[in-house]
Amino acid sequence: MDSAHAPPRKRHGRHARIIRARRAVCLVVVLALLLLASFYAYYLHLSRGGDESHITSLLSGHTSAIEDAAALPAGGTNATIQNTLQHFHDHPLGPPFKDVFGALGERTRVVKDWLLTAETSTDAAETAVLTQAVEQAVMTLFPFMRRAATTTPLADLRGTFDVGSAGIVIATGDRTVRFCAHVIATLRSELRSRLPIQIVYAGDADLSATNRDLLSQFVEFGPALEFLDIETIFDASTLAFNAPASGGGWALKAFAALGSRFEKVLLLDADVVFLQQPEVLLTHPAFVHTGALFFHDRLLWQHNSTARHAWWREQITHPSATLNRSLAWTEDYAEEQDSGVVVLDKSRAGVVMGLLHTCWQNVYDVRMEVTYKLTYGDKETWWMGLELAGVEYEFEKHYAAMVGWEETDEEGRRKVCSFVIAHVDADDKLLWYNGGLLKNKAQIFMTQEFEVPLNWMIDAEWEKEVGSLDMSCMVGGQVQNLTAAEVEILSRFIDKAKQIDLQLLAAIPRVDTEDGRGSEG
Repeated sequence: MDSAHAPPRKRHGRHARIIRARRAVCLVVVLALLLLASFYAYYLHLSRGGDESHITSLLSGHTSAIEDAAALPAGGTNATIQNTLQHFHDHPLGPPFKDVFGALGERTRVVKDWLLTAETSTDAAETAVLTQAVEQAVMTLFPFMRRAATTTPLADLRGTFDVGSAGIVIATGDRTVRFCAHVIATLRSELRSRLPIQIVYAGDADLSATNRDLLSQFVEFGPALEFLDIETIFDASTLAFNAPASGGGWALKAFAALGSRFEKVLLLDADVVFLQQPEVLLTHPAFVHTGALFFHDRLLWQHNSTARHAWWREQITHPSATLNRSLAWTEDYAEEQDSGVVVLDKSRAGVVMGLLHTCWQNVYDVRMEVTYKLTYGDKETWWMGLELAGVEYEFEKHYAAMVGWEETDEEGRRKVCSFVIAHVDADDKLLWYNGGLLKNKAQIFMTQEFEVPLNWMIDAEWEKEVGSLDMSCMVGGQVQNLTAAEVEILSRFIDKAKQIDLQLLAAIPRVDTEDGRGSEG
């Protein structure tokens, strides 16, 4: 509608006009910055011998966003929104994807601000314009959100979240059924967690109906298992979870978190071991404060990932206070996050927008070209998605701990060694570790060897060879013993796991153990 023929607006005083004017100025500034960045990127592309063919191919068959944008009311802020949508459409962030993580973050911030404003505005017309703009932008920026049957994919998705709900989400497939069964049984039968558990998979080719039935049999307490085929939620053509050697098992995790019906998501790898009820994560101060709780990886291989760190700094030009506390960022350690457990509150619009960026990093083309080449699997995509989208998040206070068995090195120093990584709660008590109950599930000759860890260490020096199958150690800190209660519960876990293995072996002649949905090593 032309602004000259718009109906008079009621109850708009001078203060409201000032607020709208400020918003308009801010959006104009954002648009100018986006245009400048686009022109600079275009200049670099041409200066390196590029052409415009990739832009033409990306635009083909995708005109709905700009057609819808033309229907937005013109004038003032609405005109700026229309121009911004036009810019997003005319300048898609195509390959090389390595160079556009930051640019997508800037665009995501704009859309996030629209969404937050729409949710707090008391002006119905403004809310309608912003809500429509958000949907158009989401379809443009995140192709996996495009579904033929809807023009409001984000609102539709958020509408499936059960308000106030919390639950456990595990992405698993046929090759991780064994470890997933261990997790389900220990959480329910031993820890007596009543949180609902949703198993997410990518079609029958990923997790067969037979194995879904098997997993359901291991629930002896609490609600029945739920199952979600993620390919019914997102445009699977951009995802290719089941493509060979593509890391699809890792990639599925982000989409499982986004697509789950739970508002508060406790995303677990299929091989985690909890020593406390996972419910404690929901009251963790970091999660309560930000709605996004992450866990640190080990402090390893300092100054040994030059390309990764250079890329991070190219894409993250204005690091947050959280990132500036990161030792991976400030002291050049190789890895920041252990993504074996991720806790997200999707009732917060900002968290959802950051999660969209995380998902984009895990689509097939992006992960194969960049993400899984410069980093290891999905692990760094979580904090990067929220960081680039300007969304708050927090990590646990400590970098990863070691749980295992005490040894003495050649210098007589006490150390703790194993094949897993441990994490503590807000009170520095052991909470969970990755890698499963086997002593080392990655070694073929150890696939039946269980052993209860007896010792742990935190905030000391990590030792590890580059090979992912090699044992890690922590040295130079205080060797602590697991409590009698912790040893007893892990012993019960192992007994339960052995029972499950007998049932699985009777039903499944051979179970592979590696598809990327376990710990990162």
